[in-house]
Amino acid sequence: MSDPVPTAAADASADPHYARRWLILGVILIAQVMILLDSTIINVALPSAQRDLGFSNDTRQWVITAYVLAFGSLLPLGGRLSDVLGRKTMMLAGLTGFALASAAGGAAQNIGMLIAARAVQGAFAAALAPAALSLIVVTFRELHELNKAFAIFGAVAGGAGAVGLLLGGALTDWLSWRWCMYINIVFAVVALVGGLALLHNSTAADKPRLSIPSTIIGSAALFGLVLGSAKAETDGWGSGVTVGSLVGGAVLLAGFVVLQKYERHPLIPLRVLTDRNRGAAYLVQALVYAGMFAIFLFLTYYVQGVKGYSPIKTGVAFLPIPFTIGFTATITQSRLLKLFTMRTIVSGGLVIAAGGAALLTQAGPTSNYAAYLLPSMILMGIGIGSAAVVAMAIGQQGVEPRDAGTAGAMNNVSQQVGSALGVALISTFAASATSHYLTHHPAGAQTAANATVHGFATGYWWVAGIYLAAAVVCGALIRPGTRMSAPEEAAALEEMVAEPAAETPVPSRSAE
Repeated sequence: MSDPVPTAAADASADPHYARRWLILGVILIAQVMILLDSTIINVALPSAQRDLGFSNDTRQWVITAYVLAFGSLLPLGGRLSDVLGRKTMMLAGLTGFALASAAGGAAQNIGMLIAARAVQGAFAAALAPAALSLIVVTFRELHELNKAFAIFGAVAGGAGAVGLLLGGALTDWLSWRWCMYINIVFAVVALVGGLALLHNSTAADKPRLSIPSTIIGSAALFGLVLGSAKAETDGWGSGVTVGSLVGGAVLLAGFVVLQKYERHPLIPLRVLTDRNRGAAYLVQALVYAGMFAIFLFLTYYVQGVKGYSPIKTGVAFLPIPFTIGFTATITQSRLLKLFTMRTIVSGGLVIAAGGAALLTQAGPTSNYAAYLLPSMILMGIGIGSAAVVAMAIGQQGVEPRDAGTAGAMNNVSQQVGSALGVALISTFAASATSHYLTHHPAGAQTAANATVHGFATGYWWVAGIYLAAAVVCGALIRPGTRMSAPEEAAALEEMVAEPAAETPVPSRSAE
């Protein structure tokens, strides 16, 4: 392409939505925060909800699992629907449905109603999340601004889970566990108003169609994998439901991949996955989120169960993670991407995060927060804030405009499936280490606490190993010299900018 990229003034004149791109990003961030908060905010509130509604410990897990199951299994469908129906349509539908489900969950009178509400929340999150991520790609024209937008988005995504623990603790302590559900209505209404005012749908001439067979098989495959992971955490890896779900999910996934190769209208076009850089980015994100959510889970139990922190103090204790992630993401986009390749940043960040996880293994029942937990959280925040943000950008780069929603879905699928499988697998190793410690140590006043901490330390070592493995995978797969501002990337983005202009009656890079 020989034509120069239009100036900001010309863009604003030709496309008024471009002039409001930062407001659009604000709306996207509000929606994304709402989704990610719900991954952790309910964790702190569960004990209070259990006392209020009177459900068993076995049932408690399903308040979390129902959300993850619906979210993870329906993400590919949500991503493709955003390409077919338009990002604005799916975003507004997702926000509306999520708000209504949150209202129902907050008003739940029994565990069945709460679990159903959580499942509906997950379904509408699957519609909303891919649309939000793909909107970034179709809204920002200039590479340096796209880079900055991804950095901001990644910082928010990386820190929202930890902030959810703080918000959940505050709402539970000061109001009621029900407000951990009602708070979503506030986020949804604000994002809805902004979305209605700022976004519109475009109609591309070559927009994809939806394949029913691909949708059913793909969703069933992810459902089996996520269900098997959840059952492994509660019932063990040898249970019939666990083995059957994981094997069935794996078989269906293999069939799904074959179907995508021959399907005329694939749910996930293989061109999105087979790119070397994007495939590596999705795998790295799965491994990053596997370790991150396992550590969130272990640290929550450690500071509350072993250290005796209150829910709100637990949330405050986690604040270094989102703050460090946000700061590092900003430095990454403003400085590091100009100095280093994307492969170097991702690999280096993963090594730093592995160091943070390894340092956590030294924390005992009486360890000082400032001496062990704080430096570990800072190291992990630095590592995740650089690695995950850049990997997310790589996962969205170079896709055709008609596949932007699908690429956004794959970013989210890798995160959700990675966190589900990772938490289940690492929790199993931690539980086995705890049992082994109890078996080989005499009972005493501190035996239980020591055994719990020993199990967590085993889990942290596994997280460190996973991050190091991700660094190796990243170094092997991501192309050497890949940069956000490389000429080939600029050409790819220019094609993405120009292509819709020839196909659609609306401005080419407006928020769809």
